[in-house]
Amino acid sequence: MICGVLGLLVATPAVVVLANTVVFRQAQPFIYQSLDAVPARAITIVPGNMVINGVPVRMLAQRLNAALMLYRMGKTQVILVSGNRQAEDGYDEVTAMHRWLVQRGVSDAAIVDDPAGFRTLDTMERAARIFKVKSAIVCSQGVHLPRSVYLARHAGIDAVGLVTNPGQPSHMLYMPHETLGSAVAFVETSLGRGPEVLGPAQPIESDTRTTASLP
Repeated sequence: MICGVLGLLVATPAVVVLANTVVFRQAQPFIYQSLDAVPARAITIVPGNMVINGVPVRMLAQRLNAALMLYRMGKTQVILVSGNRQAEDGYDEVTAMHRWLVQRGVSDAAIVDDPAGFRTLDTMERAARIFKVKSAIVCSQGVHLPRSVYLARHAGIDAVGLVTNPGQPSHMLYMPHETLGSAVAFVETSLGRGPEVLGPAQPIESDTRTTASLP
């Protein structure tokens, strides 16, 4: 029923235009183009993306590299990698992300795994509800950051965004998928929709060497 309602709402052109305008305007003041400019935060969130044969695709590697640079600069201490883990078919974004960072010198204890970041909304809501994140840097591409930062701030996180592909188009209207994604995000937050999976609280401050337990 909810999916049907969302489909009808998002299919309305006026809703799509309104949603993208709201998402972009609310997020834009908190988006930064460079490592030097972005404010420091104890925690950095890396939303997942596709992995092939256990290797992050270029888009995901860009996000991980930005988090790595922040870690090396001392601008962040903990990296929350959030993605899709499907045990039944062996698909695992989170382990690939974790391994990528460790191979480049990030301490294993400085990485927190969230295997239920199925969508950006899930990633941000779980960061706030499960890991009790209060503030964070979000690393993603320019077209994805408005939605990411909007959802993070809607979840109660004092989030800023770091563009991982500076110089590329940074408005979601350059990517139809992102235009639709922002419309869905606006409608879902308006309806109060939460993440697909929750679970027990695991505050990052108390133990950074953890993988979220799924109920």
